[in-house]
Amino acid sequence: MADSLYLELADFEHDVHTGIYSEETGKPQPLRFTVRAKLKARPFYEADTPLEESKNYMDLKFACSDGLGDRHYKLIEAVADHVCETLFLQDTRIEQVQVKIVKLALSEANEQIGITLTRERK
Repeated sequence: MADSLYLELADFEHDVHTGIYSEETGKPQPLRFTVRAKLKARPFYEADTPLEESKNYMDLKFACSDGLGDRHYKLIEAVADHVCETLFLQDTRIEQVQVKIVKLALSEANEQIGITLTRERK
């Protein structure tokens, strides 16, 4: 079995233009992202291993913020798909991406309402 490395971004909040109902459109909504990207791991990481031998985890944050642009996404599934595709395009070593999105504006009693999308590299 090959070793894997998982880069993670947890509970990152960002406002995104999304939704299909009139009360949702026209203004950004707060979303909470948790992203997990699976990479092929090196056999060993020395103390002085350069960043190029892994992936900058800030790329995960970018894919959930600036990488989404100002576009309106009807479904948060489309937001998650865009995050996956952005990360796959950034680095060929990424084998799988999992994106969990919680729509914070829907919460009435601190519940988490949203989706989780897992994509494998094709």
